[in-house]
Amino acid sequence: MTRATTLGALRGTDAVPLPVKDEIRANLLAAMRSGEPRFAGIVGFDETVLPALERALLAGHDLVLLGERGQGKTRLIRTLVSLLDEWTPVVAGCEINDHPMAPVCNRCRALLAEVGDDLPVAWRHRSERYGEKLATPDTSVGDLIGDVDPVKVAEGRTLGDPETVHYGLVPRTNRGIFAINELPDLAERIQVSLLNVLEERDIQVRGYVLRLPLDLLLVASANPEDYTNRGRIITPLKDRFGAEVRTHYPLELDHEIDLIRQEARLAVHVPDFLLEVIARFTRHVRESPSVDARSGVSARFGVAAAESAAASALRRSALTGETPAVTRISDLPSVVETLLGKVEFEVDEEGREVEVLAHLLRRAAVETFRRHLGASDLKALIERFDQGLLVESGDLVPGRRLLEQIGPLPGLAHIMERLGIDEGAETPELAAAAVEFALEGLFLNRRISKDSAEDSSVVVYGSA
Repeated sequence: MTRATTLGALRGTDAVPLPVKDEIRANLLAAMRSGEPRFAGIVGFDETVLPALERALLAGHDLVLLGERGQGKTRLIRTLVSLLDEWTPVVAGCEINDHPMAPVCNRCRALLAEVGDDLPVAWRHRSERYGEKLATPDTSVGDLIGDVDPVKVAEGRTLGDPETVHYGLVPRTNRGIFAINELPDLAERIQVSLLNVLEERDIQVRGYVLRLPLDLLLVASANPEDYTNRGRIITPLKDRFGAEVRTHYPLELDHEIDLIRQEARLAVHVPDFLLEVIARFTRHVRESPSVDARSGVSARFGVAAAESAAASALRRSALTGETPAVTRISDLPSVVETLLGKVEFEVDEEGREVEVLAHLLRRAAVETFRRHLGASDLKALIERFDQGLLVESGDLVPGRRLLEQIGPLPGLAHIMERLGIDEGAETPELAAAAVEFALEGLFLNRRISKDSAEDSSVVVYGSA
């Protein structure tokens, strides 16, 4: 598409100045009417968070997303960029993205007065109209709003010249969306600098007579515990946000599974029933009285668990030559210690952290087993153990070796079907994953025994 490169050419198009909140409202309404997806990659918020967010955007409110860590607040904020126009005209070279038909900064006004319709026009993609800052204690007013630029002063400009100002992140996102993550972590004196941005829609830099009307949507994220009058947020700033939207962890197990499947970068195949074990494990940890509920358990917990389990299977493949590598239930216990750093336990659980997580993992495994195989006929497998069968397994035992120890097993196809393994996708490695899961489930239900040496990762399943 040919785009105008001067103000004169732009006047003959429909590129009229439109406030960014009106632009977002128009695009959101168009997407809602057409049925297009509006917040790509967001799982589990359709009936709860997204309606509240849409109302806030339609109202033209600056807003705060409140929720514990790992609830997808930042991901949700970044999806708002898709509600901006794909391309928008700006004055070429303008630091604050002035619209050519309505410039606000001194530099662009002076240039317009000088060249008129020859004012150069550039085009910005919507991805360039988003700014983000993680609030940290060392964030300064200069970072967010602006400060005197000593380089410009050294070039010969006087200190009274507004063009000596170096604009901060907020004005540089003019006509776009600016996000502040973990807003309460900003020092109070820095929070004060945002008051004018939210109400009067302008900025002031030091002692300059500088009134710069800004056009932006300001979105912040915060932890509910901090976003209170007793926390680290000043009351006037809270009052100037038009809406507070609460986020949450996935409410449904299926949403938890979908989230892990979407976010995890898996090195090898992880069967769906194991993703379900990991999702149940994540939810049990989140709900456990042994875990500090105020800190929450991030959705990244389940993602990291799935990735680590897949890595364990990849390690087995490299050491034993097993191919293709498939994750099995024996790959899960090894990830417990790697997940400790993602969980904050209650003080009275000190020293029992690994034990608590291991117990919750076993609970997730047995619940998944009962859902899929609890009513299945595993009599043939149990009879094998009653007759003295011993099966050696572990995270370094290849799947084919596991199957060889058991031999032909009546009902194996039924077990794989109940676990959601498609008939056309059956491989010895997937069969081994299904059988080992059945063995672990029988052990957890006390139908067979399991012994392991303290100094070895090998376990032996035998008669109860």
